[in-house]
Amino acid sequence: MIFGIVGLGLIGGSLARSIKFHSDNAVYGTDLNETALLQAKMFGAIDGELTEENLGECDVVLVALYPQAAVDWVLARLSAFRPGGLVIDCCGVKRFVCDRLYPAFEGKRAVFMGGHPMAGRERSGFSFSQDDLFENASMILAPAPGTEIETIRRAKEIFLSIGFGRVRFTTPQEHDEMIAFTSQLAHVVSSAYVKTPLAPKHRGFSAGSFKDMTRVARLNEKMWTELFLENGDLLLNETQHLIDRLTEYRDALRDRDEERLRQLLKEGREMKEALED
Repeated sequence: MIFGIVGLGLIGGSLARSIKFHSDNAVYGTDLNETALLQAKMFGAIDGELTEENLGECDVVLVALYPQAAVDWVLARLSAFRPGGLVIDCCGVKRFVCDRLYPAFEGKRAVFMGGHPMAGRERSGFSFSQDDLFENASMILAPAPGTEIETIRRAKEIFLSIGFGRVRFTTPQEHDEMIAFTSQLAHVVSSAYVKTPLAPKHRGFSAGSFKDMTRVARLNEKMWTELFLENGDLLLNETQHLIDRLTEYRDALRDRDEERLRQLLKEGREMKEALED
C-alpha cells in the first residue's frame, strides 16, 4: 500500500513514522517547510517526496494541514486522486472541513472521509514527531453519508494496522461537540490559568497540579485560533458552562458557605470517579 502525507509537522510526521514503524508500506510526503521534508527523509519517515505526478499512485492520502489549508489543498486536486483511494484529513474540527469536502467528492471515484488522530504534544513540528505517538490512541473517522460499509471497514483496518489502539466513527457535529469539551476548552483554561499574576513566582511552590494545568498553554496560537473560531459556537457554549460552574465555587467561597463548598467538591469527586469507572 502507498500512503501520501501532506504536512510533515507533529501529526503528519508522526503518522509517517508510525506507518514505517508498524508496516512495510511506502510513504510519500510533502511539506512547504523544506527543513521538515529533509528531516523526514533523513529519519526514514518517508520514501520520497509526494508530488503532483505520484499523487495518483497513493492508496491513502492523509492531509495534516490547518483546516482551511487542508480544504484548499484537496479541492485543488480532486481529479488527481487514485480511483478507489481514500482521502482523509487530520484536522481538529470536522464540520468546517466535511461541509466543504463531502459534496466535492460526490460522483468522484476517490472517497473522502473526515479524520482526527486523538493524540498530540504541546510542541509542534517534525522535530517533535514520534514513532509511537498514536499507540493506544483513538482515530476518529467521520464518513460521508452513503459511504460503503466495505470502505469504512477498510479505513478502520488501515489505522489499526499502523498503530492506533481503536477507531471511533462519528458525525462531524458529534465530533465538534465533544472536541469543544475534551480538547479546546482545556486549551482555553490552561492559557487563561497560566496568566495569573502569581505564575512567575511558582518555582518551589508548584508540583504536578501546576504542571498538568499549564502543559497545553504551550500551544501553536495560529492553529488554535483557527480551530477555536471554526468551532466557535460550540466552544462558546462550553466556555459559558465552565464560567457558570466556576461562579458557583466563587460564590460559595465569597459567602463562606462551608456546606455548599463541600457539596460542590463532592459532586466533582463523584463525577471524576464515575468517569474512571
